[in-house]
Amino acid sequence: MPAPPDTPRGSLKVYLGYAAGVGKTFQMLADGHGAAQRGLDTVVAYFQPHARPDTIAQVQGLQTVPHRKIEYRGKLFEEMDTQAVLRRKPQIALVDELAHTNIPGSERTKRWEDVQILLDAGIEVWTTMNVQHIESLNDQIWQITGIQVRETVPDGIVRQAAEIVAVDVTPDALLNRLKRGAIYKPEMVEKALSGFFKGSNLGALRELTLRQAAHEVDLRQSAYDETRGFQVPRISETRPSGSNDDQTKERILIHITADPSTAMLIRRGRRVADYLHADCTALFVHQTPELSQLPAEERQAVEKHLRFARSLQIETRILSGTDIAKTVVDFARRNQVTQIFVAHAETGLLERLRGRKFTEDIVRSAQDLQVTVVADRSRRQAS
Repeated sequence: MPAPPDTPRGSLKVYLGYAAGVGKTFQMLADGHGAAQRGLDTVVAYFQPHARPDTIAQVQGLQTVPHRKIEYRGKLFEEMDTQAVLRRKPQIALVDELAHTNIPGSERTKRWEDVQILLDAGIEVWTTMNVQHIESLNDQIWQITGIQVRETVPDGIVRQAAEIVAVDVTPDALLNRLKRGAIYKPEMVEKALSGFFKGSNLGALRELTLRQAAHEVDLRQSAYDETRGFQVPRISETRPSGSNDDQTKERILIHITADPSTAMLIRRGRRVADYLHADCTALFVHQTPELSQLPAEERQAVEKHLRFARSLQIETRILSGTDIAKTVVDFARRNQVTQIFVAHAETGLLERLRGRKFTEDIVRSAQDLQVTVVADRSRRQAS
């Protein structure tokens, strides 16, 4: 049910927390009641109760679109019925758990993809998520908690939000909720306390959430100021070469390889680019005449990393060159790059003899540029 071509896109509002139980869904539903009382057509498109009485009570009085039931491996699961929401076409749709992975058999893999469909149809969407689900923060979350978060939302989706609401509660108050069984079933409490809900984790995650919310506000203020005529740079802004601002504009180049650490490098480069309001490009250089002539395993890894970079709204480039370091540095100079991000690669003797020491060569060749060598801490800690 595609929307007419002239339908204005719906706006997105994200309720951002730092852990389960901080009150994101409760706050979203409370605000939904307020919107309904103001005469706005508001429905609950998806709601996950998690057996929390206060939250379940909050949904009462709001119209709910029935969930779609999908059978998978002999069990029945409930997902958001996106088509039913489109047919209902409310002004505001409340959608819980943006980072959720849909059950196999669903039309789309991720709930954020369903949300995009609603936005494209002109429906305003209010949704919930935790800071650990923001893709570019994945490595930081792993370093803080020791837990690899598998369900993530591309930064570009969060950046679409017209409004970010940081739902905050102190770690002590959250732990009290957990211990009295208001978040998880009693048999799950001890496991949570020894895992994600350690006091040190919660404090760090809370600080990260508040900083992320402030950062998102800053990005939106920059965009607002630019529309008012102030000279404030914007993430995706491009300027003609030779302009006055061209000499001071930060430009980041991420060196792509087939190495698994490249995913970490892409996240780090994206985060720095956001904070600096910098242009960001990911570059892969192959030594074969054609990309298709790379060994299949290497080509698939590179293509995966390039797709990942594009999902974070990073421009990608592919070049051919016999000297990889020289090609990377020459590209950087031609495009006024100010920082090059490379991964610290653990190359063995055989790889060095074959000339595969990209990092050292780039650092040596780019002494007039800032080169940031990013170590893969997951490898260091796993060894």
